[in-house]
Amino acid sequence: MLYALIHYFFVAYEIMIFARILGSWVPQFQGHPLMRFVAYYTDPYLNIFRKILPPIGGTLDISPFLALLALGYIERLIVKLLLFL
Repeated sequence: MLYALIHYFFVAYEIMIFARILGSWVPQFQGHPLMRFVAYYTDPYLNIFRKILPPIGGTLDISPFLALLALGYIERLIVKLLLFL
């Protein structure tokens, strides 16, 4: 049960990151309350990766892909740690 809850949390956060990516491509959505909510919760995490790998050419931001990759590793690490408890 706990594993499923953790998995659903990570899936929900991954969906929010994908929404942030897609929303950044459509400037009209930037001011929408849902996009502000998504940005509020995803930007602190994404900013970690933006510091490591700034946008290429000033416009191409691949940090969300690194963030998604790291999120998968973090989820697996948490599940493995819980298996030892």
